[in-house]
Amino acid sequence: MAVDPRQKIGSVVLTATLAALAVAAVTPLLGGSGMDYARLWRGESPDWEIFVNLRVPRTLLAFLAGAALSVAGALYQAILREALATPSSLGVTAAAALGAVGAIALGSGEETGFPVVWAAALVGSGAVIAFVAALGRVKRFTAFTLLLTGIALSGICTALILLLHSLAGITRSFQIAHWLMGGIDAVEYSVLGWLAGAIALGTWWSIRQARVLNVLMLGEAWAAGRGVDCRRVTWQGFAVGAMLVGSVTAVTGPIGFVGLIVPHLLRRMLGSDYRLLIPVCWLGGGAFLVVCDAISRSILAPVEIPVGVTTALLGGPFFVWLLWSR
Repeated sequence: MAVDPRQKIGSVVLTATLAALAVAAVTPLLGGSGMDYARLWRGESPDWEIFVNLRVPRTLLAFLAGAALSVAGALYQAILREALATPSSLGVTAAAALGAVGAIALGSGEETGFPVVWAAALVGSGAVIAFVAALGRVKRFTAFTLLLTGIALSGICTALILLLHSLAGITRSFQIAHWLMGGIDAVEYSVLGWLAGAIALGTWWSIRQARVLNVLMLGEAWAAGRGVDCRRVTWQGFAVGAMLVGSVTAVTGPIGFVGLIVPHLLRRMLGSDYRLLIPVCWLGGGAFLVVCDAISRSILAPVEIPVGVTTALLGGPFFVWLLWSR
């Protein structure tokens, strides 16, 4: 008996929602150190403070970061019509890291707080994506050529990061090295507020433009013939993706492959309808990174593995498989 496609899509959306809720509820209870759940239920110290001030903010940060990176990956793949397009392959992640490392090396974050690192990451990611988008207007630059350009820019940014790392003092050099591994740590709720606002804005734009992205996936000529301003949508999409990636990278450091794995797997289940793909990427990406973070802090407890290492170990083989399957 044939399965109704709408039922399949509905089941995937429901599964993603339930999985995200389950992960958000269960993960704060897990960790490398034991917790007395009876004391936690009664709100007694120190278990209550650990849960509220460490476990919950860390889970929320992982969920927001995974959601943003996944949506950014889906957005870039729609604009370039290329499944291999991700924030990392386009150089956006490395450029955001370069901006943030520059702010850390100069000590800007110590005097004025997190927004300086955030602004520096946005400037870095915005500059690179503007360059890539400008190249995209040149007809001889295909999506594959833009990916190669992004990889080259990523290499340049990485070299500059290493230069700043070598010139920084011992204390800041250690901070940079730890930050570059990409990690999820407990942060203040005010930082989560900043991050949630930026991610909500980018996700809202992506969902609102989902119908346009569906048309754009068919080609610029097709979209232009149906009244789509391809130039405006492309520039705005690149800018929104840069904002999402830059905001996350400023807090967590560079975390790769989330924007590749989650959109690709969900596209295989849902198809390429961005009206469904964007919100499910938001849910699935958040749940995926939360699970990766739980694995990172539990598998070798009490030693914690940076979540960027875990996603790279998962994403590297996935990327090779994706190339081979194509």
